[in-house]
Amino acid sequence: MTRYTSRRNFCQAVALAGIQTATAAAAGRQTDGTLKPGHARPQAYRYCLNTSTIRGQNLSLPDQIRIAAQAGYDAIEPWMRDIHRFIEQGGKLQDLRRMIDDAGLEICSAIGFSSWIAPDPEQRAQGLNSAERDLEVLSALGAKRLAAPPVGATDRSDIPLGAIVERYGRLLELSDRFGVVPQLELWGFSRTLSRLGEVAYVVAETAHPKACALLDVYHIYKGGSDFAGLRLFSPAVLQVLHMNDYPADPPRAQINDSHRVYPGDGVAPLKQILRWMAEGGCFPVLSLELFNAEYWKHDALHVARTGLQKMQRVVEQAWQTAND
Repeated sequence: MTRYTSRRNFCQAVALAGIQTATAAAAGRQTDGTLKPGHARPQAYRYCLNTSTIRGQNLSLPDQIRIAAQAGYDAIEPWMRDIHRFIEQGGKLQDLRRMIDDAGLEICSAIGFSSWIAPDPEQRAQGLNSAERDLEVLSALGAKRLAAPPVGATDRSDIPLGAIVERYGRLLELSDRFGVVPQLELWGFSRTLSRLGEVAYVVAETAHPKACALLDVYHIYKGGSDFAGLRLFSPAVLQVLHMNDYPADPPRAQINDSHRVYPGDGVAPLKQILRWMAEGGCFPVLSLELFNAEYWKHDALHVARTGLQKMQRVVEQAWQTAND
């Protein structure tokens, strides 16, 4: 057994033991680890609209906010490029924050693409500058989190996890000034950070109190990890889950973002995923993130409402099954 494998297994075992000890009471588990009947409630979840779901309708950021509110979401997950475009066109951050507050929403997370992980030092420095700009804007908007995907390393498999730990640590230290947390994001198509174990290792080894992960049902499947690995992620580490589903065909090797479907319309084991997380006391914000061109042909409000209803139905079914 290699030193890396031994260390990884040790970290995972420690993390799992900590989760089981710290969250058993919150999860309301029986001694065999199953949920107590009637304890877990669908109301524990909050729902968010990732604006990629209605990207094809080419709406302005204010219209995206309006759609999320009218559809009944608790939060919105905008893309940084839309926020920056709003500012570049003369919009004011204070006005944008007022729109979000008046709509009864919050920004639970935002999608950015800074190359903080890039092997090239100059590109990495530019990525940190870009991330700093995003963090400053999000802080002014009262946002809580920023996605930190492996941009700049998706075609590389030769970056040691130790180097990623150091680079993610620098990003976290930068974020401390703004009160917005970068979430280490798993991308299933990437050659770096495509596995649950890799993300868990980096979060654990970074040893920063706010280190956390941004996971996605589709990306976990695409990357080849078993969903049972979600049991390793505590509530502090997994605060937002990108919610979606995928069909049985095309197969994993050929499937891509465009094949994502509404939760419950595919073959992902969503109810089991929710139960595994709940057994660890983990009830992340469920953010609907789709890139389906067929949905973009429909009215944006209809798509947003349909997605919310389908997420809520899956949650209800998960607890009905757990409590039968």
